[in-house]
Amino acid sequence: MSSKVSALATVEQAIELGLRADEFDKIKEILGRTPNFTELSVYSVMWSEHCSYKNSIKWLKTLPKDGPHMLVKAGEENAGLVDVGDGIGCAFKIESHNHPSALEPYQGAATGVGGINRDIFTMGARPVAQLNSLRFGELDKARTKWLMKGVVKGIGDYGNAFGIPTVGGEVFFDKCYNTNPLVNAFSAGILEGKMISAKAKGPGNPVYIVGSSTGKDGIAGAAFASKDLTAESAADLPAVQVGDPFQEKLLLEATLELAKTDAIVGMQDMGAAGITCSTTEMSAGGGVGMDIDLSKVPTRQENMKDWEILLSESQERMLVVIHKGKEKIVEDIFKKWDLHAVQIGVVTEGGTINYYMHGEKVATVPAHSLVLGGGAPVYEREYKEPAYFNEYKKFKIDSVKQPDDLKAVALKLMKNPNIASKRWVYEQYDSMVGTNTMTTNRPSDAGIVNLKGSNRALAMTVDCNSRYVNADPEIGTQIAVSEAARNLVCSGAVPSAVTNCLNFGNPYNPECYWQFVGAIKGMGKACLKFQTPVTGGNVSFYNQTKIDGKEEPVFPTPTIGMIGVIKDKSKIMSLDFKSKGDLIFLVGESKDDISSSEYLVSYHGITASPAPYFDLEKNSQCRKPSKV
Repeated sequence: MSSKVSALATVEQAIELGLRADEFDKIKEILGRTPNFTELSVYSVMWSEHCSYKNSIKWLKTLPKDGPHMLVKAGEENAGLVDVGDGIGCAFKIESHNHPSALEPYQGAATGVGGINRDIFTMGARPVAQLNSLRFGELDKARTKWLMKGVVKGIGDYGNAFGIPTVGGEVFFDKCYNTNPLVNAFSAGILEGKMISAKAKGPGNPVYIVGSSTGKDGIAGAAFASKDLTAESAADLPAVQVGDPFQEKLLLEATLELAKTDAIVGMQDMGAAGITCSTTEMSAGGGVGMDIDLSKVPTRQENMKDWEILLSESQERMLVVIHKGKEKIVEDIFKKWDLHAVQIGVVTEGGTINYYMHGEKVATVPAHSLVLGGGAPVYEREYKEPAYFNEYKKFKIDSVKQPDDLKAVALKLMKNPNIASKRWVYEQYDSMVGTNTMTTNRPSDAGIVNLKGSNRALAMTVDCNSRYVNADPEIGTQIAVSEAARNLVCSGAVPSAVTNCLNFGNPYNPECYWQFVGAIKGMGKACLKFQTPVTGGNVSFYNQTKIDGKEEPVFPTPTIGMIGVIKDKSKIMSLDFKSKGDLIFLVGESKDDISSSEYLVSYHGITASPAPYFDLEKNSQCRKPSKV
């Protein structure tokens, strides 16, 4: 194959693609030359905040990663993996799809569900349950109604058609989310065989793209998720992917069938940054390189450019490395399921990835320089305590007059959408498909999934009170971890491990970054206390909008996804009252504390108060340390 000399990129193009001038200089230093536009495009998505975690990795590394049930630690594979006993593993993860959902709520939410499920079954695990954590603005606003209708329908349509039950979740409303909703999707899957790695190995082994065709939808989606939402963001609508749940169902079954053969070396979902991300991360993970022929990629549009194929985030696609000589096994399986399985490259020695188009080399990049923990930049951002933090501490409960008619207060609060039943939301999701959900008729504090062939069950929950976190990031995040643990314990489960979705404002804003640092510190302390290591997750910065040039961030929202194991599923605890005359007990202390409560905010209109009283040591006593 000959080499193609294309126009050299400029610093102006780098900035337009979301890179900084000094990052452009670093790219030139790594390559020993000025990159061409295709190479610059590769770096722009891989060094985006969404892919590189360049502004968060320093603090993420402080979170606890070891625990009694861990099989795969954070960052090692596509999702975390824990041992739930009886030879069963559970792969689980949570991720955000906030920015796409803010512009196109239906497809933004639907493809968030599709992407998180692919992270699970690309490891060889069959998804068994989904959760979601949603934040919207004021419910009486037309935009909020439009966003919520689209998001809920997108989650329901994709998940229902894909055939995986939604077993729980949360919904919260506040004006800070009026423009920028938060859509966090969680999936858990059961692994009973060999785990599939996301690492490429074996020079000479074929590289396949499997699943759907590649189109122009989702191009630069990772970069889009790494910048502010503005009035002009609607122009980025091509960056929102389009999903097909029926195609994903076929891909699931084909992938799991392939996993039972001896053909597969490694596999990775094509999510953010598409072919770029999967080729570079798989190569860097295995210490190898690849030669990739982009002209062999099945496409939906004619005459797609090389950089468009590389950056496309079209859904329902995987990159698979197989053992040489096993090509027919792969091709036959995917032909059976009416899906593409096309060899587009080969594994090479040396760690360099060469991309070709119609016989001409269009880009050459060292894989290691593009990925987290490799050559991608790592920053230590400035952070400072915001003025409001001490103002909130000045709140005195005695300054709030107790209402004369407490019954009227109770009735008003029960109508509050943050307190009232969310049945009108979750009834749009199928919770019974698959016949494994154990909490459909007898609800529990956590979603519970039956592990067939075992006496065990799997419990899971997602939790975060973002108003508490805004009032005090460290304490508020400890409360979120503790609430998740209590929900599991109240269902009869032993908390096992955590995945997180960290939704914050602009990391270059010192006050927003202070919130992020405080949340990480609080999470680390609480997870250590509950013996629930962090298996991975997602960081979503830039959740805000610019109004008249001023950034307005959402509440800091570190959503905690936690799983636990019920050793004897005959002893699941439900939350419903059973019989007239049964006694009701309050377990634990009751404090004279209304700080940051819905009562204080919605009834009295007082938004400035600290986080409520919290004692991590006493909360952690709800969990008895246990080995599976």
